[in-house]
Amino acid sequence: MNIYFAGLIWVVGAALVAGIMAYLVRRLGTTEGTVENNEAAGQVFTIVGGLHAVLLAFVLISLFDAVGAAEDGSYREADSVLAAYWATESMPEPARSEVRDLAVTYATTVADDEWPTMREGSGDVGDKGWDNLDEIRAAIARAPAADEWQTAQKTEAVDKIWEAYQARQERLNAAGSEGISVVVWFALVAGSLMSISLPLLFGGPQPGTHIIIVSVLAGTLSLLLFATHQLQNPYAGGAMIGPDAFEAMLARLK
Repeated sequence: MNIYFAGLIWVVGAALVAGIMAYLVRRLGTTEGTVENNEAAGQVFTIVGGLHAVLLAFVLISLFDAVGAAEDGSYREADSVLAAYWATESMPEPARSEVRDLAVTYATTVADDEWPTMREGSGDVGDKGWDNLDEIRAAIARAPAADEWQTAQKTEAVDKIWEAYQARQERLNAAGSEGISVVVWFALVAGSLMSISLPLLFGGPQPGTHIIIVSVLAGTLSLLLFATHQLQNPYAGGAMIGPDAFEAMLARLK
């Protein structure tokens, strides 16, 4: 299903349900004392709504940061492997070509084999990618160094492979993470329901305006919850980070 259509269903559905609830409360409930209770209900709504807004903002900012970190990490991983190959260009054959071929294999494995698995919310991508990195490291270690320059380049290449190891582990950890915990989701959903329920207690001379206010509030909260749900996995949903870094790496190696 298209993400925008799914989001529209969330927003419109929540707005309709809240609007119907507001209508039923005004239609079937007693109006005696509702206007007088506006001040007290408004004070409670300010506290509950404020706390819920802080929690929701904190969660969304954390998820946005996680998506940005995941994208930066993919480029750091690809750039590290590419830099390791560039560092071996000063070395004699067949070491140079071997490292290049292994780097191409690694990028292809990540883009074609691992990325579809990560989009499903799993970091269990098998050992092929790890084995590729081990082979690159071993090929660099076997390469002869005729002078201090080549020795320094070998050291640089090994350091870059270690950076790729770290970035790869972070990527797989992010892909295999469960996202937001059940406790936080409970707090978000319960806070949203309470924030919508309190305005139902408000009274006034214009029921239509009251219904619109409650519907807009419900739609807004639903939209934010939908965004939270979509950003849980940075490699799927609304974030949908692609293997662009590794495709760019392949383009440079070919």
